[in-house]
Amino acid sequence: MRILITNNSLSAYAGTELYVRDIAIALKSRGHDPIAFSTILGPVASELTEASVRVVDNLNEIDEPPDVIHGHHKMETMMALLSFPGVPAINFCHSWHQWQEGPIFSPRVLRYVAVDEACRERLVEKHGVPDELVQILPNFVDLKRFGRRANPLPARPSRALIFSNYASETNYVRVIRDACANSSIALDVVGSASERSITNPESILGDYDIVFAKARCALEAMAVGVAVILCDSSGLGPMVNSQNFHDLRPLNFGFRTLTNPIEQTRVVAELSRYDAREAANLTDMVRTLVDSEAVVDQLLELYAEVIAENRNRTPDFEKESKAVAAYLRELKVELSAHGAASMRLRDKLNRIPLFGGLGTKVARMLVGNAGGRA
Repeated sequence: MRILITNNSLSAYAGTELYVRDIAIALKSRGHDPIAFSTILGPVASELTEASVRVVDNLNEIDEPPDVIHGHHKMETMMALLSFPGVPAINFCHSWHQWQEGPIFSPRVLRYVAVDEACRERLVEKHGVPDELVQILPNFVDLKRFGRRANPLPARPSRALIFSNYASETNYVRVIRDACANSSIALDVVGSASERSITNPESILGDYDIVFAKARCALEAMAVGVAVILCDSSGLGPMVNSQNFHDLRPLNFGFRTLTNPIEQTRVVAELSRYDAREAANLTDMVRTLVDSEAVVDQLLELYAEVIAENRNRTPDFEKESKAVAAYLRELKVELSAHGAASMRLRDKLNRIPLFGGLGTKVARMLVGNAGGRA
């Protein structure tokens, strides 16, 4: 099966970039032919290439159409739809608020996938996607990559880590550091905002007793075998345990779980809940529930389902044209508020066969006088 996976970037070590990396490599290992597409390439793209996954930054480089489009982000998904007429698509949503994570409406988008309940609500309640077309596929962990720590947790914690691309000394790190110091715990920070990015977190997570993280980062830390306190720049959540895990996972351990302000007394209270035995029990449970292989199984079933459905579907070019027009209208509104993006838009449009060579003119038309010049 040839699967075209789109993403707005394959550069930074961030959420959807790593999702694409892990899914594409897993598909390749099973004998499928994934192709990763983004106009912004970098270290993640290099990892994919090293794993024998084809990576392109221009859809014109793909001679044979894919069987299905696995679409992340509105612009890149629409580019793929325009480049490969007749190919069905699945549209993924990884964020409650980012515009690019909103749904693409096209007759060839046959299913929508949300990573948690918040994203499902966004698709169904905010954008009106029919509920029967939406499926939740929670985040996963590559358990081969994130192996369990070699030694059991100590009775008393001594080392903690903030694992986030948003954490810096200018926002919440100082509060966490003071709370940890109050509990005689040393604190480290990794992530782009702290200027300490790391490409292989699996190599260090097991060195810590407690990790402050959210979403996928939190899940990876749980799988490794450390205690996890949900936390990020938007707020503080609870320490995860085997009792609250099933309530927190449908929310992806994300912003809806970070319901408290980050205050030293609250952080100290969560630190006091540290229990090495409970953390070990949680890891036992997590490692039976979050394996990436199970998610790949579900994705392959979903791909096959939409490919079969598309074979029995009569193409409706009028509806497809109207879908593109509606998307361009929405894009114009968005870019009018963020005119500086017009240069990036021009570059992306020039990579679509339909717009090839016309990207500058189209970008000017969309942005008008409201923003930057293409």
